[in-house]
Amino acid sequence: MSAQSPIVDSATTFIGFNDLVGLLRAVFVKHGTSPEVAAILAHNCASAERDGAHSHGIFRMPGYLSTLASGWVNGKAIPVVTDVASGFVRVDAGNGFAQPALAAARALLVEKARSAGIALLAIHNSHHFAALWPDVEPFAEEGLVALSVVNSMTCVVPHGADRPLFGTNPIAFAAPRADGSPIVFDLATSAIAHGDVQIAARKGERLPPGMGVDSLGQPTQDPKAVLEGGALLPFGGHKGSALSMMVELLAAALTGGNFSFEFTWADHPGARTPWTGQLLIVIDPSKTAGQHFAERSQELVRQMHAVGLRRLPGDRRHRTRAKSEQQGIELEAQDLARLQALLAE
Repeated sequence: MSAQSPIVDSATTFIGFNDLVGLLRAVFVKHGTSPEVAAILAHNCASAERDGAHSHGIFRMPGYLSTLASGWVNGKAIPVVTDVASGFVRVDAGNGFAQPALAAARALLVEKARSAGIALLAIHNSHHFAALWPDVEPFAEEGLVALSVVNSMTCVVPHGADRPLFGTNPIAFAAPRADGSPIVFDLATSAIAHGDVQIAARKGERLPPGMGVDSLGQPTQDPKAVLEGGALLPFGGHKGSALSMMVELLAAALTGGNFSFEFTWADHPGARTPWTGQLLIVIDPSKTAGQHFAERSQELVRQMHAVGLRRLPGDRRHRTRAKSEQQGIELEAQDLARLQALLAE
């Protein structure tokens, strides 16, 4: 069976990665993006679906399209890259998506990181609506270390407060290792990702305790109560809240982007993407003294396994990716039909 040949039964579809990218690219263009933006977003969305990150895969397509239709985001924006200093690159995303802005600045960022040992990319006037790990993993595949933060829309109550202020504000990190896939993690500073709450609501499932509050600020395990006037909580109490605050400062204050509370969708019904900022830091570990960094990373992994750890961050994603590459990406048949129907709208 070819991973590029869709195979459909009454409930499940297996579709090749390239086929899914092509379908998503066509949908994005149909709904108002440039071909260049469509290609980047489609690859990002398909990658999340391939790797089992369903809350950031095709589940996000209605949000992308309603946002484009609302006029909230510019799907044809051309990012403007500014070479600020020896280790600093700035990008104005032009009220477009953050991933094309990253793509536009990527070559310069890597060049500066390899020259200076470290480089920073500050993206502002941007929308990020996807998983964050695809932004950092490619750097690790080139032997670099990468860290990225992005803030979101207000939906998280700071620890000790009674109203939401922060976004889910994820942090993603990637590092190379000698004998395996890069070490990669991507975690929200909220107790649960907003997309996972939406999926739980759609499936009629309850949330674990400690994830969110209802419109009255009372703890709830009902995802609909969280989504309909409620809010999320930070993970780890004051510790997660402090990290979320850090993300606001790095992704918004430092880049020139909006804080999570500094924009409103009131004049753009249907808009769902946060208009904020993103920061990336890329390090060339070859500039350090001592043993090769990737070998040191591998030694850390060996020791983690030796003390009984069976699964590293990112392991499940890589296993799902390998399975998808062998048999195709598994979709619900009705979800594929919905995607195909979007081309006719």
